[in-house]
Parts: sequence; structure tokens; C-alpha cells
Amino acid sequence: MIRLLLNILWFILGGWISGTAWLIAGVILAITVIGMPWTPAAFRIAGFSYWPFGKVVVDRDPGVSSGCLNILWLVLAGWWLALHHILIAAALAVTIIGIPFAWQHVKLAGLALMPVGKAVVEV
Repeated sequence: MIRLLLNILWFILGGWISGTAWLIAGVILAITVIGMPWTPAAFRIAGFSYWPFGKVVVDRDPGVSSGCLNILWLVLAGWWLALHHILIAAALAVTIIGIPFAWQHVKLAGLALMPVGKAVVEV
């Protein structure tokens, strides 16, 4: 029940913006040939951005191709996306009410930093 309430609050207070932005990014990546390897990761992050409570990020495929794609992603986009989530988490962590939301932004930062080869699973 608490997870549902927190997910609804998250969605209303900005989760829908983040999730929709990641969906749009996934569509744009899918349209380009060069962005195809990152398309599933963008859609995975979109789903996680909509409803993050009760889910965790785990390694799924620690292979060489995932590592190479993650390094390229880290250099081109991952570091500033992760920084964005960390700054929001720091601002939210100032209040007691914001701490659960801050923790979700920390999880999103880790996923945005290196998204390829990860899976989002229910706890």
C-alpha cells in the first residue's frame, strides 16, 4: 500500500515528466541508426522513472559490448544525466518527506550513468 501511495505521489509530482522524456528519447534513439543500441535502455529507464518504488536495478549482462556501450554513453550523456539526478536528490534529502524521493533519484542516477546491461526488477 505504501509503495502504491509513493508511486502515485512520485508520478504526480514529476515522475510523469521524467518518464515521458525518456520515452521520447527512446523513440528518437530508435529512429537513428547510431542510437539503436541504447533504445532498450531508454525505454527501461522510462518505465523505472514512472513507477520507481518497489523496484531495484540489477546487472543483467556484464559483457564486453555492454561495457563499450556504457563507456560511450557515459562520455556523451550519462555523466550529466546522473549529475542532474544527484543534484535533485541532494535538494530532496534536505527534508524528511523528500528522503524517499531522493533515494529514487539516486537509483535513477546510477541507471542513467550506465544503463546498458541493467534490468529493473520488483523487490
